[in-house]
Amino acid sequence: MTEARTQIPDAEEIARLRRARAEKTGRWLMPLLTIALALAIWDRIVVWNEIPHYILPGPGLVARTLVEDWAILGPATWVTLKIAMMALVVAVIGGVSLAVLFSLSRWAEMSFYPFAVILQVTPVVAIAPLIFIYVENRTIGLLLCAWIVAFFPILSNTSLGLRSVDRNLADLYRIYGASRWQRLIHLQLPSALPYFLGGLRIAGGLSLIGAVVAEYVAGTAGIGTGLAFRILEAGYRLNIPRMFAALVLIAVLGVLIFAVLSLISHLALRHWHESALKKES
Repeated sequence: MTEARTQIPDAEEIARLRRARAEKTGRWLMPLLTIALALAIWDRIVVWNEIPHYILPGPGLVARTLVEDWAILGPATWVTLKIAMMALVVAVIGGVSLAVLFSLSRWAEMSFYPFAVILQVTPVVAIAPLIFIYVENRTIGLLLCAWIVAFFPILSNTSLGLRSVDRNLADLYRIYGASRWQRLIHLQLPSALPYFLGGLRIAGGLSLIGAVVAEYVAGTAGIGTGLAFRILEAGYRLNIPRMFAALVLIAVLGVLIFAVLSLISHLALRHWHESALKKES
């Protein structure tokens, strides 16, 4: 009986470990298989229907174009990525600073928060032409457009985190006479970190979208080296494979930005926050 009782937990533990290994493998394998299947279907549709490359190029032609035109697409990728990252950094600095100000002053929140909402709900394609009229430097204009899109998630998530402090801990800090800045540094900011990192992942993708949309709005008046400009240029020349190659690069940039920010979030939360601890269990 004793041996049977000890074998049952061992069997359950082995089954649990197998499920965990299968889930870990499937997390990477299933998306790769799905992408491979989608590419195969795309290729077969082009071949079987004999679709011309200037209407719908096959994945092989797009990959070949990506390699052959890298001298053009590579610098354009760097320009778009640089604008997106600069916008994200400015959004983080501005969003966190305003969120801290709102947490310290209710009057400041009531005064300025509506303007942040207005910037968020107004489409950037409607604001961008005005920005390019009043801002002579096109790089700064593109940066402002991308910043407008990425700013609000940082502000709203960080503000929510600063207000989501455990009331018992807040009362404890008040009982011991902690100042407002001590409560902010030692209690509110650590509590707001998961919310901020969640907003950061959202803002990372939005900053890339803002940079691409701003380049589209700027058109031929833009700086002329971003991926969106290359898509417009390829469209004017009916170079559809280059358009698809630029789109692939934009998608890859978005995935890389999200992956890096997710890794940063995991490293910052893995030792203490439940959302990261559950992933490791």
